Amino acid sequence: MGSFGPVHWLIVAVVVLLLFGGRGKLSGLMGDAAKGIRAFRDGLKGDEPTPATPVAPQVAHEPEKDPIVR
Repeated sequence: MGSFGPVHWLIVAVVVLLLFGGRGKLSGLMGDAAKGIRAFRDGLKGDEPTPATPVAPQVAHEPEKDPIVR
């Protein structure tokens, strides 16, 4: 029960061949996944409304009083 049978070794071999076999399939898959994530993030950025430039708050000024002359 603790040892691998021929069917188990065949499954392991298929998985290893899919991941590491021929012309960098794993790196190709990761590159495609990265392009998809990048496109998704760029799509999210495009949907945001552009924030308006902040306007400085207007401060109410008191009218200047004439200086008291003595």
